[in-house]
Amino acid sequence: MADSSDAQSLEQAPVYQPPSRLQTGEGGVPVAHIKSLEEYWTMYEQSIRDPDTFFGKMAQDELSWSKPFNQVRYGDFKRGNVSWFLDGQINVSYNCVDRHALTNPDRVAIIWEADEPNQHTHITYGQLLEEVSRIANVLKKYGVRKGDSVAIYMPMVPEAVYSMLACARLGAVHSVVFAGFSADALRDRILDAGCKILITADQGKRGGKTIQLKKIADEALGACPSVQRVIVFQRTGDPNVPFYPPRDVWWHNETANQRPYYPPEPMDSEDPLFMLYTSGSTGKPKGVVHTTAGYLLGAHITCKYVFDLHEGDVHGCMADVGWITGHTYIVYGPLSNGATTVLFESVPTYPNASRYWEMVDKHKITQFYTAPTAIRALRRLGDDFVSSYDLSTLRVIASVGEPINPEAWNWYYTVVGRERCALVDTYWQTETGSHIISPIPGAVPTKPGSATLPFFGIDPAVLDSQTGQELQGNNVTGVLAIRSSFPSVTRTVYDSHIRYMDTYLKPYPGYYFTGDGVTRDQDGYYWIRGRVDDVINVSGHRMSTAEIESALILHPACAEAAAIGVPDDVTGQAVVCFVTLKPDITQDENTIRTAFVSTIRHHIGPFASPKRIIICGDLPKTRSGKIMRRVLRKIAGGDVTLADLDDEQALKNKLGDLSTLADSNIIGSLVKKVIAH
Repeated sequence: MADSSDAQSLEQAPVYQPPSRLQTGEGGVPVAHIKSLEEYWTMYEQSIRDPDTFFGKMAQDELSWSKPFNQVRYGDFKRGNVSWFLDGQINVSYNCVDRHALTNPDRVAIIWEADEPNQHTHITYGQLLEEVSRIANVLKKYGVRKGDSVAIYMPMVPEAVYSMLACARLGAVHSVVFAGFSADALRDRILDAGCKILITADQGKRGGKTIQLKKIADEALGACPSVQRVIVFQRTGDPNVPFYPPRDVWWHNETANQRPYYPPEPMDSEDPLFMLYTSGSTGKPKGVVHTTAGYLLGAHITCKYVFDLHEGDVHGCMADVGWITGHTYIVYGPLSNGATTVLFESVPTYPNASRYWEMVDKHKITQFYTAPTAIRALRRLGDDFVSSYDLSTLRVIASVGEPINPEAWNWYYTVVGRERCALVDTYWQTETGSHIISPIPGAVPTKPGSATLPFFGIDPAVLDSQTGQELQGNNVTGVLAIRSSFPSVTRTVYDSHIRYMDTYLKPYPGYYFTGDGVTRDQDGYYWIRGRVDDVINVSGHRMSTAEIESALILHPACAEAAAIGVPDDVTGQAVVCFVTLKPDITQDENTIRTAFVSTIRHHIGPFASPKRIIICGDLPKTRSGKIMRRVLRKIAGGDVTLADLDDEQALKNKLGDLSTLADSNIIGSLVKKVIAH
């Protein structure tokens, strides 16, 4: 059961009704696809009771098939055997490009907002078809065939999207590697996938800085014998970038000689579309495999219903295509719906903290999607950067990546959304491919901090973490699991189905295990508590890290916070908090620590008092902005010594895979802080 104090706080959470204008069309906005809670429940209940009929109709109505499917689903989910839309043939590139280009070639498909301020490009669906076809013909020229794997290591430029869609057109499996990864991380991913082609760029641009992508790629390729060709796009044109023909070829030279059409290959519904690597706590990253039809349907319908996407909309997802959010909600979801998608190369604070809002105003963005990390950072810098811009085109604002604390939620809703927009806090994972719990903008009332209700076809269960038994009813806290398969769920881990089973299906037999803690409140709303190992149990009191962090953020001196649990001889676990301060704070650290403890005691209770508060300059984060709490746990637990800082292998052995860490220098400063405190 949920802790009584926790249940009480959830009962007191404010409820925000869906904006009435989305239900009525007031002010000329499109009427929402789903206009009431009753309509949502009717659709949801059918999707659970009769998924074959529900998803069969969705697939037929929303996607274009070259050969109709004969059976909606097959297999035994509990044994890791999942298949959807059997015997059907479909091409993802055709669904995202051709069917819009052939009917409306002048519609804008992509708005590329370059790193440099005031530089942007519009690419129509007609142009997109030509560019995707040209690079598809280049790939075919160099021997890429259906089933081959292609690595894409690119900055946030349109050519990255062309490359993904060209692979889908050919039937090649793309493996996009985030352009901030190191040479070692790129090498490991190329080797694991057996890629025969690498597509990269001379350099990348981000926040006014230049990233030496080709040099990093060359270092990685020294140990990648499978790569036969490297296609290099000129982002900056720096003449000093290394180039090694005949292995290396220039994108512009190769595409200029190719026909601007390539016929899409018919793909079986269960043919792999892409693999995307996620880091485990130990060992090598795992290649999550998504297949063609099920993934596309999940991307398409979540984009349509969760963002309430309509014809003429401009969808602004601020993620990177190197992550699943970029795959699903920059590329495949918006383009399959025929919308305009924004590709943003820069960062929200370059050249100043108004960059996002200037872009919304300039491009008339209708849906805006970003991470709580960015929201908190911008909130910290004040409202003035937002208030001078016209954000009236926004209808839906959304959050992704981690639970959003109520204070950031309220700022986002009030200052950015002007209390006129639906705010959807989306919960999903790389492995699910698309949203699994989220509000529907015109239908579902929202609560700050809650992901609310499940999406269609998602049958969630709250399990006791110790026994695996389902916790029935509301006001319960446990681990989040899913009872049955859904179209966009990952099918396997590349070349390691055993790892897939061990990670997702064996921990709680009969369920897909998300790895996250959850509370289902008195209204049946879901509150994601973070990874299960981010739940702290102090003398029998179970607390989520998100709960403690939300309390700390309420203190005016706190910029960001991460709470973790460490072993304690008396209480079982003790709370340790890592906190960064706002820049104008002048009090001494001991005074601030005392104030932070008082804040936690006030908002949660004395049992939540942290044993230690470490004030630091920054927190260890992935390049997508997630705090790496497992690293903090190891450091706070004393597992890392000063001597380890000079031994790369020792650090890797103790901290696990650090390939997603944005700033490796933070490790040393944190270790020294912990030892000194």
